[in-house]
Amino acid sequence: MKKLLINTLLIAAIGSVTGACSRSLDEVNTDNSRISEPAASKLLVPVEYNMSAVNYMRANDFTFDLMQVSLDFPNEGNTLSRYNITENTGAGFWNNSYKWLKQVKDMRLAAEKDNDPNYVAISMVLNAWIYSNLTDTYGDVPFSEASRQDEGNSQPKFDKQKDIYVKLLDELKTANTLFVTTKTLSGPDIFYKAESDVNGIVNWKKFCNSLSLRLLTRILSKNGEVNVNERIQEIISDPVKYPIFQNNAETAKVNVTGVAPLLPPIARPQDFTTGRAASEFFVETLKANNDPRMAMFFGQAKSIPGNANIGYKGAPSGYAYGTVFNYQPSNMNQNLSKAPLNILVYPYAELQFTLAELAFKGVIPGNAQTYYENGVKAAIEQWGATVPANYFTNPNVAYNGTLERILLQKYVALFFVDQQQWFEKRRTGFPVLPNNGGLLNNGVLPSRLMYPPNPRVLNTANYQSAVQQMGGDNINVKVWWNKP
Repeated sequence: MKKLLINTLLIAAIGSVTGACSRSLDEVNTDNSRISEPAASKLLVPVEYNMSAVNYMRANDFTFDLMQVSLDFPNEGNTLSRYNITENTGAGFWNNSYKWLKQVKDMRLAAEKDNDPNYVAISMVLNAWIYSNLTDTYGDVPFSEASRQDEGNSQPKFDKQKDIYVKLLDELKTANTLFVTTKTLSGPDIFYKAESDVNGIVNWKKFCNSLSLRLLTRILSKNGEVNVNERIQEIISDPVKYPIFQNNAETAKVNVTGVAPLLPPIARPQDFTTGRAASEFFVETLKANNDPRMAMFFGQAKSIPGNANIGYKGAPSGYAYGTVFNYQPSNMNQNLSKAPLNILVYPYAELQFTLAELAFKGVIPGNAQTYYENGVKAAIEQWGATVPANYFTNPNVAYNGTLERILLQKYVALFFVDQQQWFEKRRTGFPVLPNNGGLLNNGVLPSRLMYPPNPRVLNTANYQSAVQQMGGDNINVKVWWNKP
């Protein structure tokens, strides 16, 4: 009886194995805990928040030092504010950019599959935003073959910057035609709340065209090689077809509430000010303007000895080795790292200064002074400050008919906007930053970053081809739009 029972169980077991074998291996090996078919609506917010946070940290850790907003203090070593650049200076930025570009690509593919033109258009705008910052940092970068690991391509070629720009500008033009402004998104959107705000998609369209103007102005010197002026005039001359930002409410930004997942990129506010001082150049620029944001941006300097407040006074960036300070310089205001805060992606003020430059150069019609004053006002008001009634009677602020004045105030307006201060300084030469005696690289501002270790080691052949076509892999090689 016992033997019969064992045989019966064995036959049943064999039968169950046979039944199991009738299922495909794909079915057996499916991990049901993972999303196999991503939805575009689920992919947008992670890209918006994480890439904005990366850029916020990029301003804080990189641009501030290079563009004399702040500096390591006290530190007489070879610091970033002295133009000490290594191959790792931009490694995190490179890796994070490509990480989120892959998600942007996945979002676009999902949107195309679902025939959702708004998500397709948004993915094209995000792609242009991230890639333009990437190529402006390094020059030639993987582009047309990037984000294809799933297809077996882990060694993409490096595309020429000109080709990248042309493609991004064409995609932004296409994206502008795809937006369906009468519809809302099916999922959350932290830039414009386009899932509930009826103006959300219109604002995305304005971001799209304003971004086109940023990119076109960046390559202004290449008009003729690319139809830059024609494209700018096309946008400006048809505001119905190509709407652009009209006020601060339309600024592309992330409102960091402090409630998860919208947490400040800097976890501990004290880390924002540790081992740091405000730079003399930035402080003195705001002081000369009687800028109402002074206390928002900085704390007061202290006397030594006594530790008494002595007003706003920064330390000279790249000061000469051996300099002795008889005061404790102003530092950054910790509130800049605390919630609630806005991470600025593309401020309306920036666009106004861009239009002021284009009008100044005769590329577009309009009054350069009007655009300039709009930009100054918007830059102050975007921080919640009030423009003093007599602000433009100050000769340091009043429009004086020079490009230098426009770009100095644009520099101030780009405070905390990723690497835009650096890009604009490289493009225009403004603002004129002082050499305080301790700068490396013969006092020459870096024109690009060196490629980080990953592509050099893991994509060697394409890296070497890129270096050859760029003319070298060092910080003084000019990118395409910056070459004469």
